[in-house]
Amino acid sequence: MKLKKLVLISGILFFISGCGDFFMICSLNHFYLEKDVTLAPEIEGSWTVHPLRAKSDTTEDQSSIWQLADTTSIWQIKQFFSEEKVKTKRGQDSIVFKPQNHYVVKLTGQHPDSIRYQYRLDLFRIKGNLYADFCAYESPAIKGSRVEKENYLTVHTLARVRIHNKQLNVSWLGSEYMRDMIEKKHVRIKYHYVQDAQRLLLTASSEELTNMIERYADQTRFIDWQDQPAMLQLTPINPLP
Repeated sequence: MKLKKLVLISGILFFISGCGDFFMICSLNHFYLEKDVTLAPEIEGSWTVHPLRAKSDTTEDQSSIWQLADTTSIWQIKQFFSEEKVKTKRGQDSIVFKPQNHYVVKLTGQHPDSIRYQYRLDLFRIKGNLYADFCAYESPAIKGSRVEKENYLTVHTLARVRIHNKQLNVSWLGSEYMRDMIEKKHVRIKYHYVQDAQRLLLTASSEELTNMIERYADQTRFIDWQDQPAMLQLTPINPLP
């Protein structure tokens, strides 16, 4: 894979429409190791979202960094079940559904079938903290064009998740935040600057990324998760008592 290949913007979670500014650090590899993957049944369900303001932000409207679909959609989070064809004792075809250790996030309109965007969500724990790896699923446009596929680069974003009072606080590690840590040599990690997209892209292995999280992510002096540019609060719709 050539790192200088244009990173297709539609493959990256959330960005400002018509603008070259990006708010989340992206990685070629996922941020977790299989040994750290976990499930959290309490995140399943339908959610409304509300933007949160970073501690150092002095602007009046933090929601301006988000696109309309991000904040007006209903977020549906469900565990993923794979389908497997098996033969019954009578030799008939049957489908078995097997639960997998990750979730599917669907951004929908008011009608549940009106899916706007869809992401894979892997939860993992490091030193007791809960993190999330988001990755966009291929869109119909990608599947329908060979040229589009050849120029598509799947990326991952990292967020910390906190569950409190039946709400989810999701804070994504910021691109400029990460860049500042690298330039000040607070963090040593492999990366590449993608000129076409004008953004930093982490190229470290999942093991190296895990080591970075273990070493820095739970220390406010390195990563302050309440001071990231992209943060959301998810509130459940019809929460269970």
